[in-house]
Amino acid sequence: MTTTLKIDFVSDVSCPWCIIGLRALEQAAQRLQGTVELDVHFQPFELNPQMGPEGQDIGEHLQEKYGATPEQSQRNREAIAARGAELGFTFGMDKRSRIYNTFDAHRLLHWAEEEGLQLPLKHALFTAYFTDGKDPSNHEVLVQVAAGVGLDAAEARALLASDRYAEEVRAREQFYLQNGIHSVPAVIINERHLIQGGQPVEVFEQALRQIAVQA
Repeated sequence: MTTTLKIDFVSDVSCPWCIIGLRALEQAAQRLQGTVELDVHFQPFELNPQMGPEGQDIGEHLQEKYGATPEQSQRNREAIAARGAELGFTFGMDKRSRIYNTFDAHRLLHWAEEEGLQLPLKHALFTAYFTDGKDPSNHEVLVQVAAGVGLDAAEARALLASDRYAEEVRAREQFYLQNGIHSVPAVIINERHLIQGGQPVEVFEQALRQIAVQA
């Protein structure tokens, strides 16, 4: 008998630990195939909601926000790349030099959920930014990524040119902030159980197994 668990995956497309957490969660679910199935909903979180349209140099940003030295940032990048590789994801660290605003990407993801294509779009956005070094705030980049997963390019372009879903995305962001989510990824299972961070596959597997038994 298969138990379906609802997953609210609160994350940002410019958060490296979010793709690590997502890949680990998905691999945990694969290990439990036949007993656990996931109903995943991506919820918006902006790491840098005040970021301007031009973005900011990553090294400068990390130093300003976290006080990280260039050496610390390099060690962190190496650790992230290694974790990604273990999970089958490639971080193109040499291609990514700036941090960008991601609000429009979240609006696109909101629409993609209605179209049943939110999961492939989320993966494609992670790849566009972290592997290929593309700007996730650029509307043409977003249209190309959306079309690549089967969404209508003309509708994606029209959506991005408007303020469609802006209120809905902001409301969801505020909901999670007001409920104590201040770092991502935050994986909420059946609206009750919280797992934070890019945890190993084994941690997600154990949690899913235990929660499925209780469900």
